Amino acid sequence: MNNPRLLYALPALMCAGLLGFGYYLQYFDGQDPCPLCLVQRGFYYAVILVFGIAALHSPGRIGNRIYCAAGAVFALGGFGVAARQVWLQHLPADQVPACGPDLFFMMDNFPLKRILEKVFLGSGQCAEVKWRFLGLSIAEWSLACFAGLAAYALWLAFRKR
Repeated sequence: MNNPRLLYALPALMCAGLLGFGYYLQYFDGQDPCPLCLVQRGFYYAVILVFGIAALHSPGRIGNRIYCAAGAVFALGGFGVAARQVWLQHLPADQVPACGPDLFFMMDNFPLKRILEKVFLGSGQCAEVKWRFLGLSIAEWSLACFAGLAAYALWLAFRKR
């Protein structure tokens, strides 16, 4: 387990597995992702990219810190988006924002600034919970995974070789 390439590949493989499960839920279980889910997917792809390149590169000490810092930043970004979605899911029903148009409609009809505002603020669709495992929603599992990824990146950056 002391192989640096494997240590970098682990978070990339974990994110690939999570994305694969997300696509399974979307295409085989009929659960369309909300805008905040799509943003979280983007952060998972960013973590895959950073740690995948690090696994191929097998950097030295300074490169290790750079890759791990980038991985931690993307994981924390995903953590923030997942936290927003969990917050929306726990709002009382009368305080949940109204559902808006879907992302593809907004991309065809709205300016980029308005699309980004709508996506990052979330909508009523982001507050719906259609699936649970061990009592946690997809957003809550995503929150935990992003926290774990950030912690792992920081551990990897400062571990003794």
